[in-house]
Order: sequence, then C-alpha cells, then structure tokens
Amino acid sequence: MTSPITTERHGNVLVIISNNPPVNALGAAVRQGLEAGLKEAASDAAIKAVVIRCDGRTFFAGADITEFGKAMQEPGLPTVIDMIEASEKPVVAAIHGTALGGGCEVTLGCHYRIAVPSAKIGTPEVKLGLLPGAGGTQRIPRVAGVAIALEMTAKGDPISAAKAMQAGLIDRLAGENSLAADAIAFAQEIADVRPLPRASEKTATADPDAVAAFKKDNAKRFRGFDAPAANIACVEKAADGSSFAEGIAFERTEFMKLMMGVQSAAQRHIFFAERQAAKIDGIAPDIALRQIRKVGVIGAGTMGGGISMNFLSAGIPVTIVEMQQEALDRGTGVIRKNYEASAAKGRIKPEQVALAMGALTPTLNLDDLADCDLVIEAVYENMDVKKELFGKLDAIVKQGAILASNTSYLNVDEIAASTSRPQDVLGMHFFSPANVMKLLEVVRGAKTADDVLATIMALAKKIKKVAVVSGVCHGFIGNRMLMPRQVEANKLLMEGATPEQIDRVHVEFGMPMGPFQMSDLAGVDIGWHRDPTRIESIRDALAAEGRWGQKKSAGFYDYDEKRNPTPSARVAEIIEDFRSKSNLPKREISDEEIIERTLYTMVNEGALILEEKMAQRASDIDVVWIYGYGWPVYRGGPMFWADTVGAKAIVAGLEKHGFKVAELLKTNAETGSRFK
Repeated sequence: MTSPITTERHGNVLVIISNNPPVNALGAAVRQGLEAGLKEAASDAAIKAVVIRCDGRTFFAGADITEFGKAMQEPGLPTVIDMIEASEKPVVAAIHGTALGGGCEVTLGCHYRIAVPSAKIGTPEVKLGLLPGAGGTQRIPRVAGVAIALEMTAKGDPISAAKAMQAGLIDRLAGENSLAADAIAFAQEIADVRPLPRASEKTATADPDAVAAFKKDNAKRFRGFDAPAANIACVEKAADGSSFAEGIAFERTEFMKLMMGVQSAAQRHIFFAERQAAKIDGIAPDIALRQIRKVGVIGAGTMGGGISMNFLSAGIPVTIVEMQQEALDRGTGVIRKNYEASAAKGRIKPEQVALAMGALTPTLNLDDLADCDLVIEAVYENMDVKKELFGKLDAIVKQGAILASNTSYLNVDEIAASTSRPQDVLGMHFFSPANVMKLLEVVRGAKTADDVLATIMALAKKIKKVAVVSGVCHGFIGNRMLMPRQVEANKLLMEGATPEQIDRVHVEFGMPMGPFQMSDLAGVDIGWHRDPTRIESIRDALAAEGRWGQKKSAGFYDYDEKRNPTPSARVAEIIEDFRSKSNLPKREISDEEIIERTLYTMVNEGALILEEKMAQRASDIDVVWIYGYGWPVYRGGPMFWADTVGAKAIVAGLEKHGFKVAELLKTNAETGSRFK
C-alpha cells in the first residue's frame, strides 16, 4: 500500500507532504509517515529546516474518528507532536483549508506556522463530547492566551487565519495560491534562528474574573454537557502554575473520562448517524438525479416563506404563490425583513439580500408554476384542500417535475392518488421556522420513484438540511413519536402533576422546553375546533378563554411583557375542575413516573416505527429528534438513549403503567440487543 506521506527536498528544506483524502485525517499510516519524515530530516546534516503541508483541499482536518474506541497503533498523535516540537531543526506548518482538532495540535507542535488567508484553525472535539487530547488544551493557552483557548476548546468553533495570526497561533500569511513556495521561503529564512520557540516552554496566566465571566456567559449553551467543563478545567490547569507535564497528565485523565463516558459515545453516534441518514436503502448511490433549477412554493405564510428562503439562499430561483395580494405582500415582506436582519448582524452581505430577493417571483396565479422543476405546497393542513390543490398542479406543472407536500401528518399516498403521476409525489416535511431548523423529513410514498427520492435527498444537502427518509404513517417519524408523549403529559395533569413539574422534568432531562411550554410557544389554539361552547379537554377550556399561549400572554402559564412564564392560578383551577368532574383522585406523581410515561412511550413508538419499517434505521429516528425537536445531543437521540437505559428497564417501566409493549422492544429486552 502506498504511504499517504511523501517527502521532497528543496535545497536545505525537507517538505513532508500528506495526501490522505478526503480530509487528511491523522490515521495510523499518516502518523507513521510523519514520524519517518521527521527522522529523515534529523539524520541528514544537509537539511536545516522542515515544512509540513498537505495536498488536497485541506490541512489535517482532525484525527481519524474511526479509530476511536479501538486499540491505538503507534505512534500515537501526542508522540508525533512531541517529536515535532523536540526537533532540533525548525519545523513550519503550512496551513490551508482547515486545521482542526489533531490538525490544530500538529500546528502547535511546530515551531512556526504559515497559512493562507482563507484557512481556519480550531479544536471542535467538544462537539463530539471530547477535548483536544494531544496537548491542545495546554499549548493553545501558552501560545495564544487563556481567553482564546477557552473559546476554541470549550465552544469548539474554528477561527479565521486573521484572528489566529492576531492571537499568535499563526506567524505569517501566505499567498492564497503560493503556500508551498512561501512556506519553503519562510523555512529558509528561519533555518538558523535559535532558540526555537516551543509552545510547551511558554507560560500562561488566567484572569479568574474573566474565566468566571466566560462560564456564566455560556452557562445556557453548556447546560447538561460534560465536555465543556472538562475543556475549561484543562485550560485553567495550563494557567495555574502547573508544569507542562502536569498539565498534559491532567488533560489525558480528563480525555479518557470523556472518551469512556456515555455523552461522548452519544455525540459520536449522532455524528455518524447524520451521515448514515443520507443513504437510501435499496437505491443505487449513482442513480441519475433530476435537475432542480427552479422551485415553486404555494403559501407565503410563516412556513411557505421559510421554505422559500432555503432555496433562495442556495441560489435557486423561487416562484411563490398566494391567494390574496395582501397575504403575498406580507409574506414577501417578511422574507425581505429576515434577510435584512441577517445582513444587519453580519451573517450575510447586503448584496446577498438583493440577490435572494431578485430570485423570488411572487404571484397570485398557479399557472406561473408550470415550468418549475419542484413544487412544494405549504397550505392549510386539510386533506381535501391538499387533494384539490394537487389535482390542479397535475394539470399545470410540466411532466417530470416533482410535486411535494409539506404536510406534518397526512397520508402522502392519498395526496399522490389525486394526480396522474404518483411516482413524482412525496412529502417534504420542513420544521418551523423552516429557514432555521435543520431537519427535513422526506416522506417516501408507496409509488414514489427512486430517482425522485434520491433527487430530494441530494437537494436537501444543497439547502443545508439534514434529511431523513420516512415511510407513510400518521405523523411520520417525529410527530408520531410526539403524540404519546403529549397524551401522557395531559393524563398526568389530570392525575395530580402540574404543568411546571412535567416541564421541569423534561428540561432537566435536557430538552429545550417541556410539553406545555412547547404548546404555549406553538399556540394552544393550533388545531382547536374553534367552538368556545364545546369544552372536552383542558386545552379546549384554555382556548375558549383566549389563553392561546405566549402570543396572548396566557396559556398553560401566565407571561409578562418579556414572555417570562409563571405558574397560573387560573390554569390550576381549570385542571382541578376537570379532575373533579372526572372523579379522578389527586395523587403525588414522581419525576420517575413522568419519565416512564412520557419518554419510555416515545421509545415504544419508535420501536413500532422500526417494526413497520417506517424508518430505515434506529439512528435515523435519533437524527429526527436531535435536529427537529431539541432532544439533547449528549443523550444521542431516543433510541440510543433507550439502549443506555436498557431495554429491560424500559419494558418494565412500560408494563408497570399498563402499556402494550412493541415486540421489537420485548425482543431487545430478552436478548440484550440494541436498536439497529
């Protein structure tokens, strides 16, 4: 097998080159090649300096994640980096693309760093529940200071070459197209400079108040996660007067705690699950795709406008249709306002606003969709309305175009049957706000053509969505699993729990909000029958009194002018009234029971979804809940979490409360198997 590492001599400079596509991951063969290259340089008196650079689109973009959890082949990355730093001849890192994780740590082992202006450098390990475990938490604060070390390690976002140079992480900028030559010239320039600057020999100091402020400012972001705290502790260790060796030992201990913990396993699971979700069982990966050059969106409300922005931002022209001019003007106005707000915050350039709005064609005429390659309806969630609309589209839109419904629950096959081309119909369930939420459930109908499904999955990546394939069932994957949670939450209210207790349990579990907080945010009146005299549930009673949630400053909670919630005495009265009429005794409800009845039931529904083959794999369900509903990533999604709890415990909890248990869940409990 050809080594991914080669060397070239340029006068008195040895250039060590990595070519390990696609991202020059620091796998065993790369580490071995680097070791060999460094030994070659050390043994040749004619060599005065070394350059380490990478071919392809990026510098080392991290460790080889597939090696995690396996026996490490020597040399380990810390050994290689120590070897680089210990070199008696100056070593220059030549950086392009991204130097991430282990790649960033390699640059810190080098004595000097040169980068193209477009390069980025960072340590994103925290996003996998880890820390940079090859000296990163000790070298970054010693080179760039504690403040930037905290930002890079505990938050995990990469920084630009300009910011890195300002911080001292980069010594010089190269020409965008002349990195190799500029790096060699730099190496020749510093070949005789002594002493060599070694990160491990520098010291770091920390301002306790600044560190405390960083923790406070990011408390919400870090809530529930173990890795940010471990990264912060390691950076603090680098600045508390400890020796470099003591800091490295501390870093190694913290790294192994995280690596062996459930949270990192969960976050790594989601990392791979997201990539696996893009693969469609039974369809060849090289299937010819349909061209999507122009998209039509029906409905200019919150959802239709958000859907349109996804395509406009990706440079795909959109024709948006509404019934009334006022609604059309309001919808396009909101789109423009959203883009202008992004520009004001520096997220996009002002000219991008003009480009996006210039690619939007507002119309009141469905006939203007005739030449679209994809049409997505985002109209009222009513089967008759959608079937009538698809019948019209069938007669208007060109043959070969894809027709999609943004339905949240309805039967896509029934919608498709209202056309003469059911093979071109599927569901594209966006999540609100559609221009922000990453999840897209792609619903595969019984007659959906393979190339249609593959085209939409590929398109999802282009518009920066995480797409998951679902079969046709009520609520698909996400909303189907949400239903038992909501049903049980409402029953628990009737039996003695309060909205605030149930929501607290979910928030403490790691959810961004609980069931009743979510209801207030979405609107208590959503799906309400609109008859104030027909009160059959607690929700009906709230809606009849105008307690529609945050938008009315009253729902399951009372809200102040800043939408801060407080428990409502009126809601407590309504619940008590319903309980007494139902002759239900009030009892103490434990937090454990809330978990068992609201979350175990979700797992059970997920097992049914897998039994029915409505999801391709268990990890797809996890992706849906991570990206669509805010399930805490450090718990890995409901199916991964169920495996950590254990199927036996889940089954016992369900049976204790009289639920019918899915056969797949029973089998897992009996055999000790995990969801697949």
